[in-house]
Parts: sequence; structure tokens; C-alpha cells
Amino acid sequence: MQIEFLGTGAGSPGKFRNVSSLALRLLDEINSVWLFDVGEGTQHQILRTTIRPRKIDKIFISHLHGDHIFGLPGLLSSRSFQGGNGPLDIYGPKGVKEYVNVSLRTSESRLAYKLRFHELTKQTDGLIFEDDKFSVYAAPLDHRILSFGYRVVEHDHPGELMVDKLAELHIPSGPVYGKLKRGEVVTLEDGRTIDGRQMIGPAQPGRIVTIIGDTRKTANTLKLAENADVLVHESTFGKGESKLAKNYYHSTNVQAAQIAKKANVKKLLLNHISARYTGKLVYDLEKQARTVFPNTKVVKDFDMIDVPFQKG
Repeated sequence: MQIEFLGTGAGSPGKFRNVSSLALRLLDEINSVWLFDVGEGTQHQILRTTIRPRKIDKIFISHLHGDHIFGLPGLLSSRSFQGGNGPLDIYGPKGVKEYVNVSLRTSESRLAYKLRFHELTKQTDGLIFEDDKFSVYAAPLDHRILSFGYRVVEHDHPGELMVDKLAELHIPSGPVYGKLKRGEVVTLEDGRTIDGRQMIGPAQPGRIVTIIGDTRKTANTLKLAENADVLVHESTFGKGESKLAKNYYHSTNVQAAQIAKKANVKKLLLNHISARYTGKLVYDLEKQARTVFPNTKVVKDFDMIDVPFQKG
């Protein structure tokens, strides 16, 4: 599981930061890529990565401001010409379906695959997707228009067969190992009975990634971020600008750090950086946040962040 940042800027594209988009790379887990927001130029950014558009089968939109959705029609159209024939699910605030359909219809774009829309409303607060590997939760935030944060929860991995213990018991490898791994009770040739459930190690807890779109400080951010391995949080304003952040419905770096600390997250990634912050000012954003939550990083375009399993 990796997070690759395709755009980390706020408002409009800049020389060093494109507007919002990130990819949650789940290639090892489910051979899939999920996008969160698709700002203008996202498909151009993807060309500079190893991401294949045909692998993108889910897109989650935080809100309908242009710097988060203007790249969506182009990406969807191009996917048809890049081997993307499988269906694609789009989750986002009510209105995203109309925006996409009008854009495609007006430009006479025809897709070679099916779009499935899942529109969220003010009442959306909880599970929006689940399969045998992952669950995704959404909750409304506090922005000028309806905005959502997302919490991606990987299901726990079954424990591994304790091969060393089996070797100590002089249990030969072979088909019996498969039966024990399935938790079956096996009778060996020497008459011993082995309960497979006692030969399985503890389950490996799944990982949690929380992605917070544009928002003021709000209780739902804390709920979505609880015990996350990685929290991606907007940081449009810096320390001492909380009044400006409130007026413009955004957050400061310190507010994000406070959420990370209170929610007991493992790592904080500051995103959605204003063009006012370049060079040393970016370092200052990070330094200020670290006084509250030390494991903080201000991300830049094309940063790739691994999300490792936590050691027991």
C-alpha cells in the first residue's frame, strides 16, 4: 500500500505544485489504484508516474470546487484509449454525476466502460463501500460547499502458519500444512492429533488511511482519523492564521497536527499547500506542525509514501 501525490497545491496550478489529486496504490493488495480528487492536469501528472489509468477503478471526490474536479472529464475520456474497459466507480457529493455527464455529453465523448456513481449527501456519515479486503467510510466536513473526508480501512490479514513450531513438533511438510493452515484438526500417522487453530499466529491488523479534503477544524475529522496509520490533511494556512483559515473554511498546519495527536495517528502528511508557501516557508510549515506532532511531513508532487504494517 502506497500513497502517491499527483497534486499538492491549493486553488490553482503553480510551477512546483499541481492542484489536488492523490493515488492510493493498492497494486499488491487488489491490483488496483484509487484516486482521491482529480484536479486539472491530473492525467498529465500520471504520465510522469508508473500508474496505468486502466488500473484506476475507484475515484473519491472530496468536494466540487474546480481545483479538485476539473481534471475528471479528461481522465475519464483518456482511460477509454488506454485499455480501461472495466467499470469505474465515482464517489462524491451530490452533483458529481451531473458534472461528469454534462461534460462528456457536451464534448461528445463516449466511454468504452461503465461509470457507476455513488452520490453522497449531508446525511452521509459512515460506510460507503465494503468488499472482502477493504471498507471505506465517509463523513461531511466543514467547507463552503459540501465536502467529505474519507477513511480507508484494510481488513485484518489472517495469521500465518507457525512453521517453526511445526518443525519443533517434527511434523513433516506437505499437504498436512495446508489443512492446518485452514484450521482443520489433523491426525498424523503416528497417532498424534494436531489442532490447526493452535498453529496459526495472531492476525495482522489491517492498515488505515484517512484523507481529509478542504475543511475547517471539525469533530468529524477526529472521528475519521482515529488510530490511522496515515492522515493526509489539508494545510492551506500556517501557524497564527487560524482566523483566516476559519474565514476561508480551511485549516492551519497546527490544527492538523492537533488532530493527528488527539486521534493517535502514526504519521501526518500535510497537503493542499498555498502558493504563498515556497522554499523556506514550506520548511517552516513543517517545523511548526512538528512542535505539536513530530511525525509530520509536508508533501510535494510525486512524493511516494509507503504505508507499512505496524509491528506487533
